[in-house]
Amino acid sequence: MENNHVEGRRAVAEALRSGRPTDRLYVQSGAKGLGELIRAAKENGAVVVERDRHFLDRLSQTGTHQGVIATMAAFAYSEMEDVLARAAGGDLFLIVCDGVQDERNLGAVIRTAEVVGAHGVVIPKRRSAGLSAVTARAAAGAAEHIPIVRVPGVPSFLRELKASGVWIYGAAGDAAENAFDAEFTFPAALVLGSEETGLHRLTRELCDKLTALPMSGKTGSLNVSCAAAVLMYRMKYGR
Repeated sequence: MENNHVEGRRAVAEALRSGRPTDRLYVQSGAKGLGELIRAAKENGAVVVERDRHFLDRLSQTGTHQGVIATMAAFAYSEMEDVLARAAGGDLFLIVCDGVQDERNLGAVIRTAEVVGAHGVVIPKRRSAGLSAVTARAAAGAAEHIPIVRVPGVPSFLRELKASGVWIYGAAGDAAENAFDAEFTFPAALVLGSEETGLHRLTRELCDKLTALPMSGKTGSLNVSCAAAVLMYRMKYGR
């Protein structure tokens, strides 16, 4: 168990009361007396996930989870205002993760985004890895130097970006346009899909342009964090 997990009703209640940023609160289906914890978790910005006892038993290492396990964020999330302040005086460059599931992949994306000079990384509250201890370690310190913003949903967030004049570019392996032939207009957001299914349908439809990396080998694909690194450098320094 990572040190960002807190188990047991009293321990979770105290962690929430202290204001520790929380990614998820796992609660056992049918468990009684959890209403106050659930309300506190939602006020903290956590996603509440209901699972059966066997799931929580597998997740637990103490064996005394009492039907409650919280996943605490390793760092506090930022607000979009922090990203805009960072981009003041320059062209906004934002990385949006549309459901990257693996914590190490998310950490690697954050690390590259910080190194390449992106202004922030955006992740959804649901169906995504969060800013856990594993993510923070994979980011190798970068999570302390770039804003990580968590939004209720990627499509609604992209609509807001488009309304403010930001160009949306989606990474898609089946895109017709080669990223090295494409022209990228800033301010811009690069959207990365999940490891298994890529971009969600609504996200894909909201992109101004879809772009792919050329593939010459037999494998036919790259890990999302590797593809993200190539695309970030292409967009930022290939202009």
